[in-house]
Amino acid sequence: MYKAFDESLTDTAGQIEKHFERVLSSFDQVPVTQAMAYAVRGGKKLRGFLVIEGARLHGINVERAIWPAMAAEAIHTYSLIHDDLPCMDDDSLRRGQPTIHVKWDEATAVLAGDALQTLAFEMVARPEVGSADVRADLGLSLARASGAGGMVYGQALDIAAETESLSATVESINHLQKHKTGALIQWSAEAGARLAGEDPSRLGAYSHALGLAFQIADDILDVEGDIDTVGKAVGKDADLGKATFVSLLGLKGARQRARDLVAEACDALSSYGKDAECLRQAAHFVILRQF
Repeated sequence: MYKAFDESLTDTAGQIEKHFERVLSSFDQVPVTQAMAYAVRGGKKLRGFLVIEGARLHGINVERAIWPAMAAEAIHTYSLIHDDLPCMDDDSLRRGQPTIHVKWDEATAVLAGDALQTLAFEMVARPEVGSADVRADLGLSLARASGAGGMVYGQALDIAAETESLSATVESINHLQKHKTGALIQWSAEAGARLAGEDPSRLGAYSHALGLAFQIADDILDVEGDIDTVGKAVGKDADLGKATFVSLLGLKGARQRARDLVAEACDALSSYGKDAECLRQAAHFVILRQF
């Protein structure tokens, strides 16, 4: 049903990984850069796909879009490395492989995450990306999406939620996930418009709904998935007593909410017509990969 999307997602992931290889090969091959290369391998590269597909919608070629696509994946990967640390989620597996602090050590994991974060801003500042105004806009918006007003803020709320689950509401979980997961997904979906110097808000409603659907699907997978499918430990939210969409809505309610959000995301693309079909399929992929 989604052959074109599946092929495009796989092709884009391969392009981004090759680009990472070229860029990282220019650094001295010490443990930190080896850990960076190890961490960016694998995964669907959905955020990078959103950048490149959104760019295509706005007439921007992949040669320009690959740089911010790589930036999105660098920020995402840095966040995973740090989330996996013993002081955070304390996970030993990621994408079916030992996490960085397990394969190397905690110091290398911290530094590899730091280096990927800074690499992301180098990537959007490259002259190949576009004009100085475009690069400045991408860098500023990425900083806002990934920092204390975006993803990092969401992660802090998530840590706090481990001790505040009894007072959590659907609204508070929406607020948390809008930042932790949704902010970078939104930046990725809007980056193509920014590359073209156009208003990114046209993709705002799509990316907001997509980000929430993605997190609900992850919450469901944490309950129903297995370690071989997910590539990391499951059932941790319940063990920690953390409030999630599943704990608040139940499995049936969470599934329906995710489906409703996917419908919202697809409706938000109506002005793009058939050109946005891959982005519509990306929204359906978010839940079909789980249930």
